[in-house]
Amino acid sequence: MKDMWRDYDPEGFFDELMYSQHQPRSFSYKLLDYLQGMEQEAFRQRVNESEMEMLERGITFTVYSDAGNIDRAWPFDIIPRAIPKSEWQRTEKGLNQRIRALNQFIQDIYNEAAIIKDGIIPEDVVYKSKGYRPQCQGMTPPHGVWANICGSDLVRDQDGTMYVLEDNLRVPSGVSYMLENRKTTKRVFPELFRLLNISPVDVYPERLSQMLSSLRPDVSSPRIALLTPGVFNSAYYEHAFLAQQAGLILLEGSDLLVGADDYVYMKTIYGLERVDVIYRRIDDDFIDPEAFRPDSILGVPGIMRSWRAGKVAIANAPGCGVADDKVIYAYVPEMIRYYLNETPVIDNVPTWLCGDPEQLEHVLAHLPELVVKPANESGGYGMLVGPHASEEKVNEFRKLLVENPTNYIAQPTLNLSVSPTSCGDTIAPRHVDLRPFILSGNSVYVTPGGLTRVALVEGSLVVNSSQGGGSKDTWIVDDSPFAEAE
Repeated sequence: MKDMWRDYDPEGFFDELMYSQHQPRSFSYKLLDYLQGMEQEAFRQRVNESEMEMLERGITFTVYSDAGNIDRAWPFDIIPRAIPKSEWQRTEKGLNQRIRALNQFIQDIYNEAAIIKDGIIPEDVVYKSKGYRPQCQGMTPPHGVWANICGSDLVRDQDGTMYVLEDNLRVPSGVSYMLENRKTTKRVFPELFRLLNISPVDVYPERLSQMLSSLRPDVSSPRIALLTPGVFNSAYYEHAFLAQQAGLILLEGSDLLVGADDYVYMKTIYGLERVDVIYRRIDDDFIDPEAFRPDSILGVPGIMRSWRAGKVAIANAPGCGVADDKVIYAYVPEMIRYYLNETPVIDNVPTWLCGDPEQLEHVLAHLPELVVKPANESGGYGMLVGPHASEEKVNEFRKLLVENPTNYIAQPTLNLSVSPTSCGDTIAPRHVDLRPFILSGNSVYVTPGGLTRVALVEGSLVVNSSQGGGSKDTWIVDDSPFAEAE
């Protein structure tokens, strides 16, 4: 397989596994030595095995397009991404810090609003956010935690510095693919797990179940349901997977009702049975037609009333999307200083707020060089990547920014790090990001690693699976001098 690596060149980008073109990083030496020592045909066979694994286990995702909704096999690259444990410990600390500050911010916004009164965040930025829900005013969920499951996207720049690109606090997805990637890698490359001490991720379902149970400390054995929009949702595979793995009851809105006593009940052949905790995978807009969109048929009428009465716990709590806003993202470092009196461990990507006239002037002057994002879009939609955009697209965004500047932020086009990726008959660098998952209840748990997403298209910076991206298994490798494989 050395022939496949001979011409590998990270082209000046920070490489996750290689120190230089032909020099592995110390923690990835055993991995790359093993891969480069394989016969090319043997490697190709492992690639085929991984693809068959994904197909046979039905691991899919849905792409929405003008031609219709298309189910596709999950795109997976078998060359893992490795991160040294010594570095990850700092990253884990930073993510723990960040989610604590974000949860305190949400709690504050729906109660005292001290951060606004003290002039740290402008009132308009919060109350005009699409994710702000006045229906949540005065609420305090269990443990004061609103975002129980968070997926924060991390990226590296040219020099290898890790940044938080964005926080996903409403209904973050992808953790099932993290778990399936690990399972597939273990089946295809079992020998590698005897060479290296790799942190396990398979405890996530148990941790998820424990966290959800902690939301009802008043119930000895709470009944927990996962509320899904149904089989036509793009993340339905994940909903079914997590329900099965974590021992949750998979339900749709039509399976539930709110009784006259304000408790939530599920309909069974034996009659109504109470549900104590709901892990919802439905956006706020559709969760309760009494409180939000009256035309929603996905949610449960009255569930907000039950939640406000403390008779059901909901994760993530309604209204937490106020912090899942790309404009509010720019203020997270200030939140950390304000609520925790700490210096941020992980920095934001440098960000310009287009609602500020001076910052908007800078953005308009450098638009072809920047990435522009709307406040509440996700999945890579509705954004401008200046260096890869046509003049027509740049001019379209120039008009959008002038018409509605407060809805946008801009960031520099980062030289995202790359990782060696199997590309047909060769190994080539492809840009990657990382989505770790953070569980918050009566304690905080950060997955060791997370979902590495990879831009499979040469030169592309868009890693989203909905836009042609794939994924890799992410290894947190013990790089201490005395580390041994388990």
